[in-house]
Amino acid sequence: MNLSALWETYSASILGGALLGLAAGLVLLLHGRVAGVSGMVGSLFEERTHESAWRALYLVGLVLGGFVLSFFDPGSVPRQTLPVWIMLIAGFTVGFGARLGGGCTSGHGLCGATLLNVKSIIATITFMAAGAAVVYLVRHVWSAS
Repeated sequence: MNLSALWETYSASILGGALLGLAAGLVLLLHGRVAGVSGMVGSLFEERTHESAWRALYLVGLVLGGFVLSFFDPGSVPRQTLPVWIMLIAGFTVGFGARLGGGCTSGHGLCGATLLNVKSIIATITFMAAGAAVVYLVRHVWSAS
């Protein structure tokens, strides 16, 4: 496979990863905080502090980025066809897991593992293994029955 074909295939992932890394690095440099989404969301429901504004803007930017992408490249954003109740259960399960694990994939995987935090590296390996297991089950075990 030549470089232009590789770039065409993976350019969105490369650019997205670079932007996530840039945003996480800026949050760490400017605020001395890890850019973990579950921590940001959780802090918005706690007592208001001087950090509430930038955390809310960061989260709005994450959501807004998806809308902007869907406007410019509608085929790049998959449409969800699952019932709302399943997505709500999934959301609460992810939130519970993030609390239980002391952070989410962005906090542990993007920031903590980069800083060579052993707890974050173990958490990231666990997230990846669980994700691979679920994909295998959904695609090869449950869909075959």
